[in-house]
Amino acid sequence: MQEYLLADVPLGPFEGTRITLYSARGKNARLHVARACGQLRTSDVKTAQVALDAEVMGRLCSRCTEWGSWARPTTALGMFLRALGGVGLLHQLQSYTEPDEDECWTQEEVEAAAEVLRSDADADAEATDDDGEDAREEAERLQGLVFSYWHGAAESLHRAQSILASFLWLEDWAQRALETKAEFLETLRSQAALFVEPAGLLVAAAAATMERPRLSGEDQAFSVLGSSDKISTALNALWRRWQGAAESSWVRSPARSYMSHYLVQGIRSNRKGHDDALAGAARLIDSWEAQARALAASAEGKPTQRVTALLPEAAEETARGARGGLLEGLDSWTQGVVATWVVGADWGRRTLTLDVPALIAERLHAPSSDVACEPPCEEADAIEPSRTPVGRPSSIRPGVFDDTPVFDRQPVTAEHIRALGTFTRSSDQLYIVISVSSGVEVLPLDVVERRLAQGWSGVLVAGASDLPESLIGTWAQTAGSELEAAGGHWTGGCRDAHGLHFGEEFGGIDGARQTVRHTYFDADRARNLRLLALTRGVHDLRTLDAGRERMLPLAVWEGTLASDRLDLAPFMQPSADRWHRGSGLPLGPLAVAQIYTTNADPQIEGKGHSPLCRHARERGVATNDDLLTVTDLLARDDFDWCGKCGGYAVRRLTDTQVSFYRAAHRLHAIRAQLDRGRCHDDADTVLSQLKELADWQPIDEEGWYTSDSWRWHEAIKNLKRKVERARRDEIS
Repeated sequence: MQEYLLADVPLGPFEGTRITLYSARGKNARLHVARACGQLRTSDVKTAQVALDAEVMGRLCSRCTEWGSWARPTTALGMFLRALGGVGLLHQLQSYTEPDEDECWTQEEVEAAAEVLRSDADADAEATDDDGEDAREEAERLQGLVFSYWHGAAESLHRAQSILASFLWLEDWAQRALETKAEFLETLRSQAALFVEPAGLLVAAAAATMERPRLSGEDQAFSVLGSSDKISTALNALWRRWQGAAESSWVRSPARSYMSHYLVQGIRSNRKGHDDALAGAARLIDSWEAQARALAASAEGKPTQRVTALLPEAAEETARGARGGLLEGLDSWTQGVVATWVVGADWGRRTLTLDVPALIAERLHAPSSDVACEPPCEEADAIEPSRTPVGRPSSIRPGVFDDTPVFDRQPVTAEHIRALGTFTRSSDQLYIVISVSSGVEVLPLDVVERRLAQGWSGVLVAGASDLPESLIGTWAQTAGSELEAAGGHWTGGCRDAHGLHFGEEFGGIDGARQTVRHTYFDADRARNLRLLALTRGVHDLRTLDAGRERMLPLAVWEGTLASDRLDLAPFMQPSADRWHRGSGLPLGPLAVAQIYTTNADPQIEGKGHSPLCRHARERGVATNDDLLTVTDLLARDDFDWCGKCGGYAVRRLTDTQVSFYRAAHRLHAIRAQLDRGRCHDDADTVLSQLKELADWQPIDEEGWYTSDSWRWHEAIKNLKRKVERARRDEIS
């Protein structure tokens, strides 16, 4: 078996890519992709930026070659190297090319085992002696082994061809290995076909097309079962059991004779009528079997049909924790059909060409089939492995992800999105993208894929993992230290409007703390903060909904939304209630603050909940949620809100909005103080506070010169006049 090494792989467009490597001092020292590599046993480590080429690949240490992290996983280079290593292309090219040394069998042994199983299917099981039983067990073991290797070889060839479809310059280099794998796969297929009975496949297809017979409950042979309704129910259950067994296997009818015993389950064998019911069930099964054989016989001799079948994608994980293969997920009947009648295959695209009897074709085209089939076309040629047209660019190459300057980026395609899912353990959930139609946006990868299907064209600028560590690392450390200083959680909710931390629970600083607090694993902190940084630039959070399976972590939503309700008393109009009346202050920067709720329409049944409420399954913002502003919230009083969560969550306020919220509450508190006549002793303090509030300016703007600004200053002037009047009254 030829050994394929990483140093032998053509680098294609990655030739000359600059990477950082580490080594001991010395001209011929081994190169390492990680300073912490266990085989780099020296404290005098040399760091160098080198161009990737065959010589560099040949000098890499074996540990780094197999397990090293050469580049970030979501870069084109990172995906290329991951596709080669581990159980990737190099492993697949060397797998299933010849019989395994530990499990080796001959063609004669396979033929003998198949003959044993065929003869046993016709023999009386009770007449089989011990030697015959041992021979059957050994034949069944070899049958399972052959099928298992056939499944593995097909899956291995599929994975190798799938990887090569993304790295087209490797096709010629890997062609010889692929041909060897295809030859071994064909050998295994032909051996598997020896265990399959084509006549049994036809009978199974015929059984699948049979309609349920009319089974009378008045037959006295089954009186032991009870009333006519019970008899009818039991007979229909027997039919379904027989048809299910008959249509799913290629084993011939004698093996299904035992099924008559299911009819009399729970009835004592010495009870009168037991044997009559058992014999009647056997007659029914024999009649169904005869009908299936007759249908199968009537189909013999007819021209075969060419069928193109698409195998389902392999399951990511089976119940046993192992990855399911292409063929392993098919029922035994479909496996038998593929083993018997396949005439061409493109395993990379999971597409097979079958030349089958018409009855088999009819069953394959049925909605219940395990494979998706195109209409039969006699002129179609057998499918052969596709060769990519010359000049077509590979899907993974520098210029799409973050391997090149943004100026040189190429538009992303659906093929690129699939490559991210295939060659990275976990792609970034959010990406900064730019398009001429929508400008700069932050979108989930699934949303990008849906837009591409609708003709959208754009470029990936950066993912969450691309954000600078110098920025995110410092932020994570600061948020974590502040959380620890607060005793592991952030209390917030300061009630004193003049307090230093009043309103901070609505701001972005507390958002970072909440994200850290709700992140249970320290290793996920930086990732969640990166996602949080991207969500802060999104205009409408509903665009981040990519479906339940791809939802953002709850910790990110906790940092994006504030669960506390806003106190809008300062902005309500004055009323006669001296204890709860508003101050009529303008909303100012708060007017456009976003409010998210599951239902803002009182005409629609159901209360409105915060996206963070347990009644909304704490799922975060979804596409069909309602978006309001604080202006909308203040203008209506007909909302039907949840009593637990308050009905909505406010998007984290900007620094300017938090500052104005605090200033408005301070002014409202001063007004309440004046209305209650409690400022006689500290009039100077109140005047100082009013002067400070009159000088309030947006943090990120030079000034605010709107009608809101005029109303704000008028409210302050009125309060100043009240203070002066109260002072004069006190003196007089």
